[in-house]
Amino acid sequence: MEQITHFINGKFESGSQVNWIDNIEPATGKVYSIIANAQEEIVNKAVIAAEFAFDNWSNASRSFRSACLNKLANLVEQNLPQFAAAETKDNGKPLHVATAVDIPRAISNLRFFASAILHQSTEAHEDDQLAINFTLRQPIGVVACISPWNLPLYLFTWKVAPALAVGNTVVAKPSEITPYTAFLLSKLINDAGFPAGVFNIVHGTGVDCGEALVNHPKVKAITFTGGTKTGSRIASIAAPQFKKLSLELGGKNPTLVFDDCDFDATVSEVARSSFSNQGQICLCGSRILIQRNIYNRFRDALIEKVKKIKVGQPFNPDVQMGALVSATQLEKVKAFVQQALQDGGMLLTGGNQIYLSEEFEHGYYFEPTVFEGLNNQSAINQEEVFGPVITLQVFDNVDEAIAIANDSNYGLAASVWTQNITTANRVAEKLKTGIVWINCWMLRDLRTPFGGMKNSGVGREGGWEAIRFFTEAKNVCIKK
Repeated sequence: MEQITHFINGKFESGSQVNWIDNIEPATGKVYSIIANAQEEIVNKAVIAAEFAFDNWSNASRSFRSACLNKLANLVEQNLPQFAAAETKDNGKPLHVATAVDIPRAISNLRFFASAILHQSTEAHEDDQLAINFTLRQPIGVVACISPWNLPLYLFTWKVAPALAVGNTVVAKPSEITPYTAFLLSKLINDAGFPAGVFNIVHGTGVDCGEALVNHPKVKAITFTGGTKTGSRIASIAAPQFKKLSLELGGKNPTLVFDDCDFDATVSEVARSSFSNQGQICLCGSRILIQRNIYNRFRDALIEKVKKIKVGQPFNPDVQMGALVSATQLEKVKAFVQQALQDGGMLLTGGNQIYLSEEFEHGYYFEPTVFEGLNNQSAINQEEVFGPVITLQVFDNVDEAIAIANDSNYGLAASVWTQNITTANRVAEKLKTGIVWINCWMLRDLRTPFGGMKNSGVGREGGWEAIRFFTEAKNVCIKK
């Protein structure tokens, strides 16, 4: 059975007192590899290696750092089928999705920040009488990049690429639920030309590996994507130590469908935005708000579309939804469905675990599920399910739609479906979310800021926002 080990100072190792944990394939429910669970000893070794490598890497030319990231992107691209198959095996998502979306986006992340660092500029402020001020942006030091299980390599590279590009050294921790593509990436780091200690990857649980990494006094900044509860725990550790912190957390995203929408296109896109990646994307719409004039017609068309979604083993090219990522996640989804039924929700479709045959009979499959008849205060409308479950609610006018949409502790993303540009602009301005899509979903320009409000996080990622986060601003004032 393959062993997933740490990559520290340019070498693979498992530690002197290794504690192995199982890595389970969601499609089959079976263990297919084991993961070295990093304890404090291993984390400390990785941080010390990164600290030692920092001076040379931070003083290396931008073109050299850019070349390393580009070479890494090229190596991933050359091995794209292997990475896609590994992502599907590890996460449960359909292979065609990993091939067309996840791995290409990871490659784009690396290339984007490899280019961005070559075009970085600084600010200057000239005072006619006294002085010229200019701003230096300098790397912070050792940074911790902690990524989630839903888009494993996609979001892993989204964090490490800007951190490395600006001259920081990195200790990165992928989710222990989906570590395999990060492990494959670690096999390419030396070939990409990164000096030893610059890019380190440690594996393990949040309790053991993650907490030791966040708490390490030599780690100067932390970027984390994951659940709000874990984000709160990280903040409680990092804040007293004055570490820089970026948290991209949960969402309970509203989808606002107005009666003048492009009906057929909106039905298709709402179905896609609700159930892509088995509903396991923080940006998925889970609260579908529909204007009363078209509610019944839209509901019926959406249900018809959802019933046609094919769920099955993820290596089947005809499958649209694969397996949920873990047994724990499957049980969480089932519990939310039962709670919604107890709260008086009307189940319109789905609601059941799916059992496939033969080698996939123990996989974590669940039907795409739609409820109506629940008010916005019900648990399923306030808490993040992170699975293939959505609710339908009705509204009468723009103000009511905005009020329902904002009635949440989360504020990550929203989508608005209308042909009226005045309505679109008004709603976009009033929604308390970090991202608003108008007549689209999941169109992502890597230059734009990404992040949420309220319990959906702190700070922004992407583009120059990431460059700013991973650097310290220093003002230099020169007297005339």
